Amino acid sequence: MINKRLLVKNLLAHHDENSFYDKKRKIDISNKEGKAKFLKHICALSNSNPKNNSFIVIGVDDGENTIIGVPFFDDSKLQNLINAYLDNPPIISYENIPFPTLPQDKVVGLVTIRAQDKLTALRRNIWKYWGGTVFFRDGSMSMPKTFKSDIVDVNSEIVAAIENHAKNSIGLTLDGVMDFVNHRHKDMESTYKVFKEQFVLCWAGNKKVVKGQTYYSRVDIELINEQVKLFYSALDEVTITYDEDCFKIQEFVHLGVQDQFKYYPLEEVVIRFRESGTYTIDTKLIFEPPVIDKKTLYHIFNNNNVIFYKLKRGINLNQGEWNDLYNLANTYLICYFNGFETAIQKLVDLKPYLKVLDGAVYGRYKESMRILRKVRYE
Repeated sequence: MINKRLLVKNLLAHHDENSFYDKKRKIDISNKEGKAKFLKHICALSNSNPKNNSFIVIGVDDGENTIIGVPFFDDSKLQNLINAYLDNPPIISYENIPFPTLPQDKVVGLVTIRAQDKLTALRRNIWKYWGGTVFFRDGSMSMPKTFKSDIVDVNSEIVAAIENHAKNSIGLTLDGVMDFVNHRHKDMESTYKVFKEQFVLCWAGNKKVVKGQTYYSRVDIELINEQVKLFYSALDEVTITYDEDCFKIQEFVHLGVQDQFKYYPLEEVVIRFRESGTYTIDTKLIFEPPVIDKKTLYHIFNNNNVIFYKLKRGINLNQGEWNDLYNLANTYLICYFNGFETAIQKLVDLKPYLKVLDGAVYGRYKESMRILRKVRYE
């Protein structure tokens, strides 16, 4: 098994950006420009490495080559984006790699691109890139190129050597379990389970029992062998069940209007371990949005628009509007789910005005956008 933390270290230590490896401070796929640039790099790395893996490391300062981290990114629908915009799309995975030097809520993102040994091209227009464009790596740059009928493998031996140097050991695994249980999560209940005599899965969270059902909040789940953070939530509650073959996580989100809030199931993640030493992660959206009376929503939507108007023009909010500000993104989201189509653009435009406010308000906004992203990609 490959220890992904060692893999990231090997890439950063021994290789500048090249035809099989790129590094980014961050990625942003919340807008067309961000999606287009991400797709460009995926396309170029896939075409430049037809027979081996390519990598994008996210959360690294490009100039200093130092690890700065990015927030945990749990979007399991990235493959849907790739499939929608690329012909001959590669198989990609996005993994969250914890580093001891980073804060608890920061990780390094690792995108692994498994090419299909076929020419990958944009299927349709996006941002300033035309459908049919083919990208290749030119040194550290992803550049559009004249169509090529043949793609050449030049990196297989190099990539194989890098991955081999990142193989795990019993010592690293034991150290990882002890660090997870005794240091990083010493303030909450934590445990581990070994699957198929090969995989060590650790999880921690604040536990509570409601009507016989056990829930966890502030949940952190890591596959220790590969140093991959599989799930992290600072807010939401999840249920955890498992048997000898599977580990299942069901995530809930807190939504509502006018103090009528409840937890709604959002997504189910099932990790299946096999005797062959492999595992799969299957994700299913199970979200049914709250249905609210339209008259109530019209009132909330109009009130939201007044608050947004004042934020844009720097007008002071009254006490009631300050109280509503925390759930502004949440209520716009519920309006959108109930047929208010213009609410989605309001939600997108709201970002810069909430980002400068206190962390709780912006955290609530990010949570709303995360839910929206999952539902739209599905």
